[in-house]
Amino acid sequence: MAVATVNGVRLYYEERGTGIPIMGIHGAGSSAIFWQDAAERLSVLGRTIVYDRRGCSRSERPEPYETTSVREHANDARELLRTLDAAPAVLIGRSLGATIALDVALDHPESVLGLALLEGGPEGLSEEADAWFASLRDRLEALAAAGRVEEAGEVVIRDVLGAWEELPETFRETFTTNSPALLAEVRGGERLDTSRLATLRVPALVVTAEDSPTFIQSGSHALGRALPDARTVRVPGGHVIDPAGPEVLAFVGELVAR
Repeated sequence: MAVATVNGVRLYYEERGTGIPIMGIHGAGSSAIFWQDAAERLSVLGRTIVYDRRGCSRSERPEPYETTSVREHANDARELLRTLDAAPAVLIGRSLGATIALDVALDHPESVLGLALLEGGPEGLSEEADAWFASLRDRLEALAAAGRVEEAGEVVIRDVLGAWEELPETFRETFTTNSPALLAEVRGGERLDTSRLATLRVPALVVTAEDSPTFIQSGSHALGRALPDARTVRVPGGHVIDPAGPEVLAFVGELVAR
């Protein structure tokens, strides 16, 4: 077990492989627990780092932890790279993790070799995605008011995957345990300065899943249009896109080869 103190919070992380750094950033209420297989495959290409973001699973949850922000998590990612002497790195972000990776690249482009953005959708790019997020925020606040915060993860997963009971127990346990962190993340929103996206010159791959809900796909498509030099691809399956799928591995491989 490796832990680094970053911006006053202990973050759990794992490293595999050697060479060009590759960092994986998980989505809302999730964990690097679900990146184990992907990290093994990515480690063939470079020094792969995955970690639990603040408040999630094996990392420290500040008290109180009522709200957080994309900027706070981007600062954590940037500082973890610095602490591990792992910059510049290829960043792979899934869902909210993609927005966090974007924020790192916007503020510290010198720290980023490339971005693989798996169904990210910052607020302000898609009306459909923004409407869903506003509805989600209201529903989670209602749960919190009723003293049922632990159900936040189930609400989100039912929305984005259309399932819950049939999912693996580890998956359900993780999202239930991380429900307070998920609520803090939703309260903070997925906001960044979208007007700056057109200025980003970091190589980017935007991946959208064919079977995801339309509100998620619309946000991902809008992100692809907002980034001037992005390569966009559609892959089979739903929102939980493989961070080491063929398209991602090919993109990362190109960056490493440079």
